[in-house]
Amino acid sequence: MYLSRVQIKGNAEYEKEFWDHIGGAYKLHSLVWDLFADDPDRKRDFIYRQDMVHGLPAFYCVSERIPNDRHGVWIVETKPYSPVIKKDTRLEFMLRANPIRTKRDEKNKQHRHDVVMEAKTLLKQKQADLPRESELVQQAGFMWLALKGEANGFSVRDEEVRADGYSQYRFTKPKGKHSVSLSTIEFNGVLTVTDPDLFVKTLYRGLGPAKAFGCGLMMVRPLR
Repeated sequence: MYLSRVQIKGNAEYEKEFWDHIGGAYKLHSLVWDLFADDPDRKRDFIYRQDMVHGLPAFYCVSERIPNDRHGVWIVETKPYSPVIKKDTRLEFMLRANPIRTKRDEKNKQHRHDVVMEAKTLLKQKQADLPRESELVQQAGFMWLALKGEANGFSVRDEEVRADGYSQYRFTKPKGKHSVSLSTIEFNGVLTVTDPDLFVKTLYRGLGPAKAFGCGLMMVRPLR
């Protein structure tokens, strides 16, 4: 596997103008995909997240292949990525995730529910007082992450995790004008590795859905 940081070439003024005009989650997805699009039939074999570096957008990618700058517009920094992690290792992490819960109705049709909106709905049904949204995001977000951790080789403690930055997005795919909605939460904190092999697979494949739109890549480093 490889870990890469990808940034646009050129001077800062051009880059900011370029990104102002690009906009939109689907177009960003297309830009990143282009770095790995050596075959029109190839399935996605990378995960990524967008961050800001020196005030400009940058992408971090974990992939099976080295990104290929076919158009000469990127600065690509790549290194092999094969973390060796022991059980009970404590790591700092950050994660942008699309936290949803999947349920099936009486017709066995699958539905995805945003965990924050689901929590709001349940409280309203119980006619309970709604806490501040920040508290709801922390509670619902942490519960989702803790459950995911059990199945992905790590554990977390409420007092060591911050869940915030809750955002909702809606955009339209160019083909077919299909509307896509998703929400994200920013997780930061400390985790404990419970199953090293399973956890490394999680670092490679990502956590949760919406990976095509920059969710799921968990960045980790030793606890300082």
